[in-house]
Amino acid sequence: MEYDNAIDRRSKNIVIIPTYNEIENIGKMLDTVMALSERYDVLIVDDGSPDGTAKAVADKQEVYPGRIFIIVRSGKLGLGTAYITGFKWALQREYEYIFEMDADFSHNPEDLPRLHEACVSGGGDVAIGSRYISGVNVVNWPIGRVIMSYFASKYVQFITGMKIADTTAGFKCYRREVLETLNLDRIRFKGYAFQIEMKFAAYKCGFKLIEVPIIFINRALGTSKMSGGIFGEAFLGVIRLKISSILKRFPYRR
Repeated sequence: MEYDNAIDRRSKNIVIIPTYNEIENIGKMLDTVMALSERYDVLIVDDGSPDGTAKAVADKQEVYPGRIFIIVRSGKLGLGTAYITGFKWALQREYEYIFEMDADFSHNPEDLPRLHEACVSGGGDVAIGSRYISGVNVVNWPIGRVIMSYFASKYVQFITGMKIADTTAGFKCYRREVLETLNLDRIRFKGYAFQIEMKFAAYKCGFKLIEVPIIFINRALGTSKMSGGIFGEAFLGVIRLKISSILKRFPYRR
């Protein structure tokens, strides 16, 4: 179910934020994005949060008319499908720069202009908020999780050949052309591996991927959605991606 309000066409930027039970974070996140000096609209894709997340977003829609939008889905359908839903929505509405980020402040909304600049004047087609391009910039994660994430990126680099330090990053800016070129219906993965597949598809299509250093801070409020199964999907998924890239041509066309 989509709750829309009138779109002010002055904005060329849309930030897509998937949510599930983010009542503790979403109001502050929306206020922070709305307060940035450069204008960013926001689309929330909520997977039927039982904690009132959608109501909190609706309240903010009244405060910032024409800048906040929400799609409410029936149940937990996966991170990847949430972003694909958001990408299709944005492509139908003339946005030129399409961002993805988390709701929990692990991605700092104040870094949005830096990602934007990397695409506008830095020559990037995809700008990646990178935890590992300038060392290991992760705060308040257990050391085991840091090691797992860091070496997961190294593993993906080795298998795919992408020269990207943070291959699993979920804080990104896409030029519209990238998402128009990919056949989004051919993106297979729903969890952690979704972030890898999107980068790999863009890379194979010849788009330029640029990493922008960020500091990633573990969520202070709410519950993490990560699980061992998500990492398992990524481990095996990368091998399948590599094999399938040998057997098919890019772009991902129908």
